[in-house]
Amino acid sequence: MQENIQLFRGGIFYFSNNDPHSFRFIQDGALVIKGHKIVETGPFSPLKIKYDVPVVDYKDYLIMPGFIDSHIHFPQLSIIGSYGKHLLDWLSNYTFPEESAFSSAEYSKQMAKQFIHHLLKNGTTSCMAYTTVYPNSTDALFEAASAISMNMIAGKVMMDREAPDILRDTPLIGEEQSRHLIEKWHHNGRNRYVITPRFAVTSSREQLRTVGKLHHDFPDTYIQTHLSESQQEISTVLELFPECKSYLEVYDKAGIVTDRTVFGHCIHLSDKERQRIKSCDSIIAHCPTSNLFLGSGLYPMESSNELGIQTVLATDIGAGTSFSMFKTMDEAYKVQQLNNYSLNAFEAFYKCTKGAAVALKLEDEIGSFDSGCYADFIVVDPAATELQQLRKDDLLKSGKWNIENQLFGLMIQGDERNILHTYISGKRCDN
Repeated sequence: MQENIQLFRGGIFYFSNNDPHSFRFIQDGALVIKGHKIVETGPFSPLKIKYDVPVVDYKDYLIMPGFIDSHIHFPQLSIIGSYGKHLLDWLSNYTFPEESAFSSAEYSKQMAKQFIHHLLKNGTTSCMAYTTVYPNSTDALFEAASAISMNMIAGKVMMDREAPDILRDTPLIGEEQSRHLIEKWHHNGRNRYVITPRFAVTSSREQLRTVGKLHHDFPDTYIQTHLSESQQEISTVLELFPECKSYLEVYDKAGIVTDRTVFGHCIHLSDKERQRIKSCDSIIAHCPTSNLFLGSGLYPMESSNELGIQTVLATDIGAGTSFSMFKTMDEAYKVQQLNNYSLNAFEAFYKCTKGAAVALKLEDEIGSFDSGCYADFIVVDPAATELQQLRKDDLLKSGKWNIENQLFGLMIQGDERNILHTYISGKRCDN
């Protein structure tokens, strides 16, 4: 028996190249893991002969890379579904009061465990998360992720205005606290740091410049913020920064429009802003459940694709209404239908697995089953409910139970019930 080798049998699905049309599906396949990482995939029978190890048998299910959620707010899980009206009202009435509770280290630790529990339950194995202005909330999330060797990208929120006093830092304090957290957590295990000014409304010119300075000093960190989520937000930003002709220019002047910047939403961009995002190779996180919940608008996926902008899918918990990337894909499909663009299943799954990994420059570690990647994967039952089973039976009768129809069914009807198990670094973590 070969030491530290695990062999999982099932329908193996993943994207093999940087293209949503370049996927690999092995109906009776095997995923071979050594320690924390993937060795190879292939047809089950020859790999069973090659590796003399017991088989973990999921032959009636799909085995695919875990989901990557590229825009999510750790402290907002308890306010999902709060009656929100519009973005700025929602922040004032729900987000800020809840985030103030994270001044407590104990509360932060309790909520970090709950947050990761819900990620795993929904098959999300990596995420890019906003914490709060309090450094202990960032510590709590990294500590909880480290306990299971989870890939976690997170950062302390920086806000020095237009927020309650108890949630404000200053440009100097925000920079010093962020610098300390970077030195403590960035590349500590599988953790990475993302410098996190909430958005231009809550960060002054001086604070945004400190973000650019921090990224210059630590160039392999990420930057995350919000951009052009709603028309009201855009108007507010332009009032606060009258010297700028566009919202994106505010960030550009601060030096934070980079190839490691993830902009949340980006619904109402001008053509010039979109061209600038493309030229800098920045990333847009499309958050459809949040955009619909707050009535913010419809993200133009087709034109973004045509321009070559990197778009990934994200939940935006807690204005987003579900931790499930299946639900996120479902709502993304509906948003694009309203835009007269049909989002197919392969593109949707790509944007929250391999495509997200490529955008985040982590394709050598997560998002696929390439040799050497971490064994972060999910076991999926495509017919976990009675209605899904009826759909499967009908497609089997017509000979159309193929991988595309399985994925599309999951995308439209799926939720946490379809996630049978979640594995992080080769270890089952959903129990």
